[in-house]
Amino acid sequence: MIMDQDWAILHGSFLLADKLCLPSSLSSLQKCDWQKVGNPVLAAVGEICGEGNHLKSKAASWRKKLVCVVWLKLLSKEHGEDMEEAWRESPFFPLQNPLPEVNYTVLVELLKSLSAADTFAHFLLCLPRHQLCSELDQFSEHMKSNPVGEDDVHFFLELWWQLWKSREDQLAERQDGIEVLFARRVAHLTTQPASLTHHTAKRMKLDSTASPNNTDVLDILLHLLTDVKDAISKPEHCSHALSNCLDSLYTTFLTDQSVILPIKDKLLFLSKAMSIREKNNDKLTSELLQEAQRDLRASYTPSKFQPSRLSLFEALKSASELTQSWQNHDLLKACCSSPASYAAFKLQQSVHRMLAALEEADMTGEEEVEKNKLRGLLASLTFPIIETSSEVSMRVAMTIISHRLEDYHDVTVLFASETSWLACDEQQWLECLEKNQTAFQQCNTVIQLASTLSSLLQSENFDVSWSKRLLKVVTAVFTALSLEDKNKALAAILKSSSKGFFGTSGGSALIASFERELNMAFNCIIQGGGGASTAEGNLSTAVSLVARMAFQNPEATLRSCCHSAIFNKGAFSLVSKILKQLPGLGGLTQCKEESEGRNPTHLLCRCLQEVASARSLSENEKEQFHKFVALLMVATGEGEKETLLSPQELVNVFVLPNLACSGNGSVDLKLSLQLLHAALCVDTQEVASSSAHWVLECSPFPLLFILAQLQDQALRCWEQPLGSAVHRWSMETSELLTSVLITLAQVVGAQVEATPSRWSRALFWLHDKMKGLDWTVYFYLKPVWGVHFKNEVPSSLLAVCDLPEQEWSALNLPQYGHGTGLLAWMECCALSDSLQSTMLSCLDLDQRRSEHVSMFSKGLLVALTQTMPWCSVPQWSRLLGTLKELITSGRLHVPFSLEYVEFLPLLDLRQFSYELCLSVLMLRVLQLLCGSSCSHWLSGDGWAHVARLYAHTMREVMNSLKAKLALPASGALTGSTQVHAAQLKVSEVSCTPVKTPKMPQDCLEDLSESAQILEQVPSQEVLFVLSQIFCHVQHIQVMMPGGQSEPLFLSSLEILSHYQAIAGAFPESSSPLENENIKHFFNTITDNLENQEMKSVLQQKIAQLA
Repeated sequence: MIMDQDWAILHGSFLLADKLCLPSSLSSLQKCDWQKVGNPVLAAVGEICGEGNHLKSKAASWRKKLVCVVWLKLLSKEHGEDMEEAWRESPFFPLQNPLPEVNYTVLVELLKSLSAADTFAHFLLCLPRHQLCSELDQFSEHMKSNPVGEDDVHFFLELWWQLWKSREDQLAERQDGIEVLFARRVAHLTTQPASLTHHTAKRMKLDSTASPNNTDVLDILLHLLTDVKDAISKPEHCSHALSNCLDSLYTTFLTDQSVILPIKDKLLFLSKAMSIREKNNDKLTSELLQEAQRDLRASYTPSKFQPSRLSLFEALKSASELTQSWQNHDLLKACCSSPASYAAFKLQQSVHRMLAALEEADMTGEEEVEKNKLRGLLASLTFPIIETSSEVSMRVAMTIISHRLEDYHDVTVLFASETSWLACDEQQWLECLEKNQTAFQQCNTVIQLASTLSSLLQSENFDVSWSKRLLKVVTAVFTALSLEDKNKALAAILKSSSKGFFGTSGGSALIASFERELNMAFNCIIQGGGGASTAEGNLSTAVSLVARMAFQNPEATLRSCCHSAIFNKGAFSLVSKILKQLPGLGGLTQCKEESEGRNPTHLLCRCLQEVASARSLSENEKEQFHKFVALLMVATGEGEKETLLSPQELVNVFVLPNLACSGNGSVDLKLSLQLLHAALCVDTQEVASSSAHWVLECSPFPLLFILAQLQDQALRCWEQPLGSAVHRWSMETSELLTSVLITLAQVVGAQVEATPSRWSRALFWLHDKMKGLDWTVYFYLKPVWGVHFKNEVPSSLLAVCDLPEQEWSALNLPQYGHGTGLLAWMECCALSDSLQSTMLSCLDLDQRRSEHVSMFSKGLLVALTQTMPWCSVPQWSRLLGTLKELITSGRLHVPFSLEYVEFLPLLDLRQFSYELCLSVLMLRVLQLLCGSSCSHWLSGDGWAHVARLYAHTMREVMNSLKAKLALPASGALTGSTQVHAAQLKVSEVSCTPVKTPKMPQDCLEDLSESAQILEQVPSQEVLFVLSQIFCHVQHIQVMMPGGQSEPLFLSSLEILSHYQAIAGAFPESSSPLENENIKHFFNTITDNLENQEMKSVLQQKIAQLA
């Protein structure tokens, strides 16, 4: 630390004071002499710290440094500090060395003259406990020395309370301040061996006579107060002293944890305190409030000075004696009867607090006696009623908020909700809110502000412009909240009103500006959202915009979200991401209809329902709606289970009402099934483990029956409904229905299996209701039936299949007469994999008898013709597997005719027998189906579906061929082998010899091995099979009604592409003449097509064949 002009002035003042002491000096100054010699020092301090020279904070810091330097000057002398060492190590040496020698009297009197009790307390608290008590002992001796005046008492009481008010966390904040440097120097001085000078010996002797082992701070202070009690003559000092005594006793002995007062009680204390201060001509300032807050906190916080010597009995006795003494001298009576002062108000609070604590305290013996005595004395005291006003309370709250004083967050909540303050001065209230928006940025405060604004908008005489200002501020404060707090605030808003501020009578005055802002926000979101991948920053901005609008009007905002997701192409993904980050909007709400008896629904679900039903949706909009709700049913985050839209609510709101009136042509059956499928797929992993699935809340058995009825209708999907111009059923819808029915049956079946007795009545109800439905529908509900019911099948099936009677029973169905057993058998094979396996294993066919195989094969051909048009793609794939098993096992005989063979091929076609037989079988099936007896079965959509199934079959055949054609992995052509083969071909056609590089031995071996493999590939056989399949497809395409089946045309192109690729890869498979013959043959076949465009494309493709 460097000496400057101010310190030079101060040093001069101390030297002058030292001269005034002659013939003595400051080192031996007596208490009574300070008034004579201290003026130069005080004048210098006043000049240095006077107004205009230093800021208030700098002046306080300078005074603190002055006290530190004087105290260290005293301690360095007493401990005999070495000058050389101090010069090198002490940062205070330049400031303390020029000072004359001083004693303890100079230090204390200087502190007292400067009213620096707080500074003294801060320095004391930097010391270890034993040293602090030692200093307090010496201070006590000084205080008790004559004369003891009111200024001594006032300083002592201030010091006491400053010691109690200082908090450990506040001291820790000053670890870089002057107190820390002081503590380090004191620690250094007390740990160094000192020269036992006269002063040191005198100090040690003084310490030893005054309680050398006493480390009890309260004991020292109480003894000092007892010693100087007779010097207290002013009511204010009496109030202060007794208040200190009672609060110290309470915080040391009668409470073991901090009492957290409600913010209203704290504010009431502060308001009363400030009312008293203002009556005493003090101005309400942040400093005054801060001190009052510290007083209040210290009164309810356990003391940091735990007693080591003083007992509760002794403390109670001291308090009783002091109270009795001052009461005898009428000081307490004067305190209670005089005009209200802050000290008297504090005493009133202390007395009430102590009486409550003594009432609850459990004491015995002499403690009980002293407790009752003190209670009697305190209860006899009467205090004037201290009033305060809402206007003072509001100003106190505004000061706390503006200066961010202690508890300002809690005060903002009270400020936001206290309408009496708003009534005092609306403009001041709103200005405070506008200027201190950051202080209000917490969830509870925003919720209270929203509630206050809603109340104001419901009042009759609200100011529109003022309300707009308030709405703007409140919305801005909400926007600044964290995402978590925004969601909490939105949930609270939603509980009070789904329309937010616009559900009030006065909200209509603000609606126009809100709608403009809402439209701008969503235009910005949709235009800036882009595609599916949205940048994190853009998403965060979009979430903030939607949250801001939802805070003002949740219903309108959610309706806009739903509208954008459904009607703006591709927006459903972005909107779902936004809403998933705002789960606070997923709360329950109740509309007028629901309040009449229906259960409340989630607002989001209601908005979805309103938007979706507002107008007829296009196919693209339906798809967006379906995808949107599917995303909403996904959990909002990892590890989360809550979703914005629950599956059960989706089913109850959107699916059940529609399916219940599925006979109505206006119901979109496909969309309803898509939504139900999406709901069932949400938590498929939990189906097995969940003890109570959500579907149980959606009338599962009636729902199963409705779906079973629809499945029964879907079996006749190609039959035109009477009086209907548009076909209701598509195969896509039928497949979706089947998938939904199977999934729902598995879910419900798991629940039935878990508690079968609970569901027995429902099971029998469902089984009874399904008696009029097609028998195949029962098998979709097999997981629900479990072991409760047998499998019921047409009796004709039992004639061709050996099924156990314990599990199977016969049905006498008119439509399944004699000879229909194989039809029922085929239908069972198509229903499920397990049924297919059972049918194949239990088929009653004697392969040793050729007539049986022949009859079976003919019957199967007819049954397959009857079954194929009504099969979905999964069912048809299952039947293809059945046919493959029958053909490869020899149970199904399919003779291969030579109708498309011009010359007998000398090929081994045994390994391709399945592909050829299946192709011929499908040809025979389609010949029957397209014949005069069957051609009227199907509509145009039905024939298109048959064409798709046939094309699917041909793709399976080609996949099988490719699998048989593929080279083994060990014989795959390597890159070097392919290059070498290319070089050989070039050299064959080149006029000049091409020098072939010499190949390594391993490459020659690879080439030799590859050549052997190429010779083993049945390329000729595959080309022959492809030619037959092509002819069969063309034959069927010509037979098809209209002859324009696009799937068959594409299948023909695919066959030709495979033919071209194989012929090019294996050029030795056929000669040029054979190639020309096959192209001519193919052209002859395609000439039968009626569609000229298809014919032209196919013939161009044929011309490209090698």
